[in-house]
Amino acid sequence: MVKLNKIYTRTGDDGTTGLVGGKRVQKTSLRVCAYGELDELNAHIGLIQTLSRPLSPSSLSDKLLTIENELFDIGAELATPAGSEWPTMAKVDETMVLRLEAWIDELNAQLPELRSFVLPGGTVVNSHLHIARAVCRRAERTILMLHEEDAVSSDLLRYVNRLSDLLFVMSRYDIHMNKVPENLWIPGGSRST
Repeated sequence: MVKLNKIYTRTGDDGTTGLVGGKRVQKTSLRVCAYGELDELNAHIGLIQTLSRPLSPSSLSDKLLTIENELFDIGAELATPAGSEWPTMAKVDETMVLRLEAWIDELNAQLPELRSFVLPGGTVVNSHLHIARAVCRRAERTILMLHEEDAVSSDLLRYVNRLSDLLFVMSRYDIHMNKVPENLWIPGGSRST
């Protein structure tokens, strides 16, 4: 268990931060940016999880809470350079990816067929899920850039990719369960008004 008795240490005042294992790196390194973007994503998901409790089916809230915990584990995995792992370290594995796929299939089975791109909006939760989806895609791009320099597990890469798909399906599920029409993209639609 992590103990945080002191919030500030002053060790990062020079623009560096410590990775698991003690190595110091610039706060602008791809590794730090990758887990920082996952932290941003987790903050969005925490907001959605809070909003979805009273506004959406509880199944979304429960799933989002699971994802929040897993994103912390993934952040720790990304903050741990090769050689600094510990025996009980939680790492992304295939079962986590398969669970995301099962959730996507479960929710998507309850939705009408998608015949157009969807525009964000319609409910508060839907809008925030689209923001989280976009942040997830940005985090994925940064993790892929890190992977080009320093290998990242294929399960972690697959998890983040599936997560953005799940957030999209959740956005559609929320709007349909709340009986609000989806905003569909009309190509060139802005020119017709």
